Amino acid sequence: MLERKFALIEARFREIDKRFEAIDKRFGEIDKRFDEIKSYIDSRIVRIAEAFRSYQEFFIIEYLSYQGIIRAPLEADMLKREASRMMRLATMNPLTKEEWEKIKYYLEKDQLTLEEALEFRELARKVTDEYGDRPEAWKLHILASIRVGEAMRRKKEEMMKKKEKEKQEKEGSKQEG
Repeated sequence: MLERKFALIEARFREIDKRFEAIDKRFGEIDKRFDEIKSYIDSRIVRIAEAFRSYQEFFIIEYLSYQGIIRAPLEADMLKREASRMMRLATMNPLTKEEWEKIKYYLEKDQLTLEEALEFRELARKVTDEYGDRPEAWKLHILASIRVGEAMRRKKEEMMKKKEKEKQEKEGSKQEG
């Protein structure tokens, strides 16, 4: 009789063990589903940030800078000060020390070549990728995009001056001949 009771107790423990295994399996599936949902949400947030950054780069910044609408020194100084605040994050970031030094260099420089401006913006993109939850990151990105627009405008103006000079030289040689 005692043996039979122990056998029943053992059977019940095996049953309970099976239930716990089933529960563990369900928790594993739930964890997997949460990971999938988190991954999906993360990818959507990244896509939204990329879309916002692209819109910000093109219309608000590059286009307006290219057209000469954004170019007042006070605007540039204000943005430069705001973007400089981002430098305090340099000690806790995946950007390398050299990249932070490059950002600092571009912030301090008054005029950038198109190549420098594009590199500056690429570095600012990295900052928004890492610190997109901080306004300073986006301000740095705005400044970098303004610098791209300014460099594009200067390049266009240089090309126009060169064409004008060539046209004048051509007209001058026609009059001599």
